[in-house]
Amino acid sequence: MGERFDVVTIGVHIVDILGRPVEAIPGGQGIALLDEIRMTVAGTAAGTAVDLARLGVKTATIGLVGDDELGRWLTHKMSSEGVDTTRIAVDPRTQTSATMLPIRHNGQRPALHVKGTNALLSLDHMDWEVIESAKYVHVGGACLMDSLDGEPTAEILRRAQAAGAKTSLDLLALADADFARIFGPCLAHIDYFLPNDDDALMVSGQSTRADAIRWLQDHGVGSTVITLGADGASYAPNGGAEIRAAAFDVKVVDTTGCGDAFSAGFLTGLVEGRDPVGAMEVGLATGSIVATGLGSDAGLTDRAGLDLFIATTSRHPMA
Repeated sequence: MGERFDVVTIGVHIVDILGRPVEAIPGGQGIALLDEIRMTVAGTAAGTAVDLARLGVKTATIGLVGDDELGRWLTHKMSSEGVDTTRIAVDPRTQTSATMLPIRHNGQRPALHVKGTNALLSLDHMDWEVIESAKYVHVGGACLMDSLDGEPTAEILRRAQAAGAKTSLDLLALADADFARIFGPCLAHIDYFLPNDDDALMVSGQSTRADAIRWLQDHGVGSTVITLGADGASYAPNGGAEIRAAAFDVKVVDTTGCGDAFSAGFLTGLVEGRDPVGAMEVGLATGSIVATGLGSDAGLTDRAGLDLFIATTSRHPMA
């Protein structure tokens, strides 16, 4: 038996280039002066893995990058953060996935994205020994993984559960995605489904969060853990009542990566032995602190820093 990890993340690995504040793209050859530009590790597998490592969780990641400078930078940066990156493969057929994000004054983040190597990640890249020995297996990026979405993802979740791991799944929903194909085989093998509120409605085809939760649980999801932006988050175990908790009251600079940070905090809480409601509180703190700066890792230093943030930051009122 090889090395065992608390969490293994599988899926989307992205390099983000972010600038703020941007209200409009200059016409012609014009130039706009910004306050800040950053390059960060991002994506629902990679960004979550970096945040987990910063919180002290033993984490490995499985993904695919191109044979290019972006891929080499991403792998080096993740490794320097303490993530085991030995299972990030290289494919020279296309570039490393990347996004340009012009961040508005209010923290909103329109995106210009290249799918790149995330579309080529497949079951051939999986390390079943490390997956089946993990405590938690987190698949991040459904809808952007052309070769892994649907039945291949279900295979990962099934094998992880059969080996005793708890599973979670996050997504990057596209409005025209084939949700039945992508999620239909997977839902019964997800212990914790981690969408935001808009994504939960899109995947389920329902018009209210209560109906979406009921639909997802009727299709086999163990628990829903739905992020609600400034209104916090919602946890509902299958067959149980919804429990909500408030976000922290922060000045929002950029919402990039807040969902990934929430997932990292939630999984950290579970690894620490908290119940899901307690883990949701850690997730809310992690997501909230990341919103205070530019990029998916902003504001998050370590577990002690997060504890200080929790102790000194008030809650945002819930609607």
